[in-house]
Amino acid sequence: MTQTRSVIVERDIPHPPEKIWRALTQPHLIQEWLMKNDFAPTVDHQFRLSADWGGVDCKVLTIEPNKTLSYTWVAMGLESVVTWTLTPEGAGTHLRMEHAGFPMDRNQAYMGAMHGWKQFIGKLEALLEQPA
Repeated sequence: MTQTRSVIVERDIPHPPEKIWRALTQPHLIQEWLMKNDFAPTVDHQFRLSADWGGVDCKVLTIEPNKTLSYTWVAMGLESVVTWTLTPEGAGTHLRMEHAGFPMDRNQAYMGAMHGWKQFIGKLEALLEQPA
């Protein structure tokens, strides 16, 4: 079996899981922090994320409202999986994003994802700070 590695980003966010869930699952909000999309929170729904540089083909794997969301992420000849986990913590939420499945010999893809997710999650945090 080929060894793989994951990009993991964790944040403590001062908002309830429901507010973060909306930003992760509503297409107009996803577009604000990630990319244009035709996402629907339904298992097996296939959707596309689009940006100036190209796009990503995805399929929803898991939906547990306000808790867990996972989907495939197929781009540049590499298939991987993105999993979001929301855990209530005090008045806020512990957000964990894991993008798993980078082969050890695909360092450029791994480093690109590491850099990209830090930017995307920064935009997500900024979006969450806006009044609802």
